[in-house]
Amino acid sequence: MTDLLLKTGVAALVSGIITILTVPVVKQLATKYGVVREPRERDIHNKPTPLWGGLAMFVGFIVTMLLMRLWTGDNLTVAVGKGAHPILGILLGTTLVAIVGLIDDRYDIPPKAQTAALLGAGLIAALFGARIEGITNPFAASGDGYTFKDWVRLPFWLSTLLTMAWVFLVAKTFDFLDGMDGLAAGVCTICAMTMGLMAATRGDTSVALMAAALGGASLGFLRYNYNPASIFMGTVGAFVLGYLLSMLAIVGTLKVQATISLLVALLVLGVPVLDGLYVAARRIYLKKGPTVADKSHIHHRLQQRGMSVQQVVWTVYAITACGCLLALLLAWQLSN
Repeated sequence: MTDLLLKTGVAALVSGIITILTVPVVKQLATKYGVVREPRERDIHNKPTPLWGGLAMFVGFIVTMLLMRLWTGDNLTVAVGKGAHPILGILLGTTLVAIVGLIDDRYDIPPKAQTAALLGAGLIAALFGARIEGITNPFAASGDGYTFKDWVRLPFWLSTLLTMAWVFLVAKTFDFLDGMDGLAAGVCTICAMTMGLMAATRGDTSVALMAAALGGASLGFLRYNYNPASIFMGTVGAFVLGYLLSMLAIVGTLKVQATISLLVALLVLGVPVLDGLYVAARRIYLKKGPTVADKSHIHHRLQQRGMSVQQVVWTVYAITACGCLLALLLAWQLSN
């Protein structure tokens, strides 16, 4: 346990440092190629700001995972059902959404193409074994820890479809959340570190290291993205963070024993997921497209109540932290 916590700490530190060092390079690239966000009516900034900040987090995460594999000397795998599957599918899916995000930030690709990319990334991970392979058996006895007997196995096709849908839901709703300086990166840091702590207590090395690397990258990015932000993560950042969080939920929090497994995942990811579902439902009710931008997100509503940007951000951080703390308490109580 102590050794694993040390490794996760190193992973978070290395990822954060790499991200911090990479951001200035990304700024230059974004400015050179005109990938700059001009102020819009719903935005809080009043000057052109470079995008592609998510590229620095992607580099920090990927490089850290490769370095950690060399350090541990092990093939990093995730346990799903009865088998152990390589994290290669997750890394490939992350790369796909990163590429699509980079293109979208530059050329503003259609929503259908974004949807196809997210679903495709979910499919890649599922085919490599990182998928929602089953649902928790509500009649299984508790107290013995997570085992395969606690599952009701799903058919491969249904397992794959559920994984693709979950990836799309989390990644897209996280994209919705990225509307205020430091908001999405800070929420991701809290969620990722929570998932990493849960995994570390179970001795799940790969999940703990992935969560730590993601948390470190998003925390490092906050060095430049906290209000007033000098760079935005863009679609590439929102997709990478959302995709990785959805994967961590599948191979991490959804493995918590008994009927609360889904509840734990929703408590950790509650802010982006519930906010995104609320906004999409509201837009459909008002006969608008679910992806049509407006000011109905939680951060917009808090700002309309007179809060400053920093007050809004820290309020959402606090809500996220409370959900994560409750998830930790539930998971630990069940494991004892």
